[in-house]
Amino acid sequence: MTNETARLSAQTRTRSGKGAARQLRRSGRLPAVVYGRREEAESLALDTHELSRLLGRIHAATTVIDLEVDGGKARPVLIREIQRHPFRPELLHVDFFEIRSDVKIRVQIPLHLVGTAAGMEMGGILQQHRHEMEVECLPGEIPSGFDIDISDLDIGDAIHVSDVDAGEVTVLGDMDETVCTIVPPAIEEVEEEEEVEEAAEEEAEAEEEAEG
Repeated sequence: MTNETARLSAQTRTRSGKGAARQLRRSGRLPAVVYGRREEAESLALDTHELSRLLGRIHAATTVIDLEVDGGKARPVLIREIQRHPFRPELLHVDFFEIRSDVKIRVQIPLHLVGTAAGMEMGGILQQHRHEMEVECLPGEIPSGFDIDISDLDIGDAIHVSDVDAGEVTVLGDMDETVCTIVPPAIEEVEEEEEVEEAAEEEAEAEEEAEG
């Protein structure tokens, strides 16, 4: 399943620097840049509310956005970085990467585990080692995510990158890398409980001998 294209408007920004950025944010606008197709990055200003609404309904890293700058022809872009305030729910800056529909790009695609593993019903613990997987494809073929059915996994079983059905896109990286596995219940906790019980029994026996 591929993503739908979203739309966003922006205006060229002439002023730069921290002071100009703060003033822009106070006015409800957000500083941004777009790079990739031109020699130099372009400074832009966005409507913060419009971008926030868009981010609430898309997966930012995989959705192609038609970016209209100063009312001109829409340019396809991907969000490459979103800077947020460290402790307030506030956007600070956005980087866009302009793409071409006929040129393949590399994208990190989210991995979604579906179902409940059989091994978990027997006390096994699910460990997910990878939450994304890098692929290479045309912009129009970017998957929204990969669903991985874990229902048949028993304790000790694992799913690797090579097991993920990625369709027509090219998967990059180590195909033997583990995505998730079902591990046995924590033996350490059981051993600790047994040690506590044994110590209690020994203490009780010692008290009985002392009384006797």
